[in-house]
Amino acid sequence: MKKIGILFGMEDTFPQAFIDRVNQKAEKGIMAEAVKIDKVIQNHLSEYAVIIDRISQDVPFYRAYLKNAALTGTAVINNPFWWSADDKFFNNALADQLGVPLPKTVLLPSSQHPTDTTSKSFRNLAAPLDWNGMFEYIGFPAYMKPYAGGGWKNVYRLENKEEFFQKHPETGQLVMLLQEEIVFDEYFRVYCLGGKAVRIMEYEPRNPHHLRYVVDKAPASKKLLATVKDYTIKLCKGLGYDFNTVEFAVRDGIPYAIDFGNPAPDADINSVGQANFDWVVEEAAKMAISYAKAQKPGKMNLTWGTFIRDAASTAKRF
Repeated sequence: MKKIGILFGMEDTFPQAFIDRVNQKAEKGIMAEAVKIDKVIQNHLSEYAVIIDRISQDVPFYRAYLKNAALTGTAVINNPFWWSADDKFFNNALADQLGVPLPKTVLLPSSQHPTDTTSKSFRNLAAPLDWNGMFEYIGFPAYMKPYAGGGWKNVYRLENKEEFFQKHPETGQLVMLLQEEIVFDEYFRVYCLGGKAVRIMEYEPRNPHHLRYVVDKAPASKKLLATVKDYTIKLCKGLGYDFNTVEFAVRDGIPYAIDFGNPAPDADINSVGQANFDWVVEEAAKMAISYAKAQKPGKMNLTWGTFIRDAASTAKRF
């Protein structure tokens, strides 16, 4: 029997619906359940062929558990090694190389010294930094947000450089991005599962959370939707995410990738709505079953993006 597990935290609607849908399909030799952990022993085989991870970004113990499980053969969705290594600034740089339009972005050092460092730790930084050069490149209004993480936490919209210097100290030890504002005509949030199943959702980020998927407007053009789908697949394959959402702000007909590293994306029926919920439950179940059938016990069964695969193929051998 191959088990598919789902590891989750406070969310209620998606995990059980996913479990039920996998089990309703009654694939021979495959079943799904909530992951149960009573002990974690180094390099011991996991009982799960596949685990969908919905919580390890908030629980370091779970992240370590998933890496051990992946090492011993579990297909973890999403790859816990890559998810531990990536960040929004690097993802932007990679997306730029992939040819996906992006807002202009710069990286900012933290306002406060990280714990256990002093000014001597930063002797490689120019003092002052070329703030005017950065501001001229980005322009105002601009957004400042953490270079890693999600959930629209610690996000600032800034009208001018005076407001920047007022707000930046509030970010403490967070490393931040300063990013061009894209004044958009249309906005999409896009599910992508298994690098191929895509659902483009009209989205309005300025609405209250429970109304962001309720958008009353004329349908987007087929050409624009095809471009959004193409960029979505290109990003998810480049990064190696099995389960992701990508957000696009459309300005003058061009979709700019705004946020595309969401490997535990919102899948709650109360926010995404019934139709989107039904789609993501069905596609997640199909993907997990497919991965379980392909899983080889004791082997590496993770998805690696084209960036990592290409880098590994050209790396020096020692």
